[in-house]
Amino acid sequence: MAGSDNGALGTTFKVARILQSLSLIAIIGMAAYFISQMVSQNNAPSDVLVGTLSVTCIAVLYCAITYILYIDNTLPFLITTGMDGMLLIALIVVAVVVGKPLSYLNCNVIGSSSVSQSTYQLGLELKKSFSKEGSKVQYSNWIGASKVTCYEMKAIWGLSIALCVLFAFSAVCSVCLWRRSKTVAPKSVEA
Repeated sequence: MAGSDNGALGTTFKVARILQSLSLIAIIGMAAYFISQMVSQNNAPSDVLVGTLSVTCIAVLYCAITYILYIDNTLPFLITTGMDGMLLIALIVVAVVVGKPLSYLNCNVIGSSSVSQSTYQLGLELKKSFSKEGSKVQYSNWIGASKVTCYEMKAIWGLSIALCVLFAFSAVCSVCLWRRSKTVAPKSVEA
């Protein structure tokens, strides 16, 4: 693979980009599946999932472009640091919005007899929502619809948190690579 030899720092940057891309693609797949389910029931998808999908699609495109630019030695490291910081902020918002209701939800008890009454009420709410064509699905109701949905949303939440760490890490790597590119090698003195 072509590209500059930036040692361990450059390799770390590339590995971080690959991990970011894999996590983002997983989130895109799960969020798109949920949106597809909602739309197939003739309901408007949840704003939380649409926002998550939007941020992650932009981020995966950004990761691919910066990876290619890095390999071609044309990546502006300082701009990349700023962009990583902006995506970090966007992903923090995604993690907080997705995780706020999830943090109170225990996926193991969904469908168990101890919560049968609340599950029944949730089922009624979802039926009402699905019976109204064009109605908007409430995110807080959707995440508790089944164990599988709950676990998949927790996976999205966990990957969002991991992406926050990865984008903070790649921003630090990028600023270090920028600093390294600005240092001038000392001139050799010939005798």
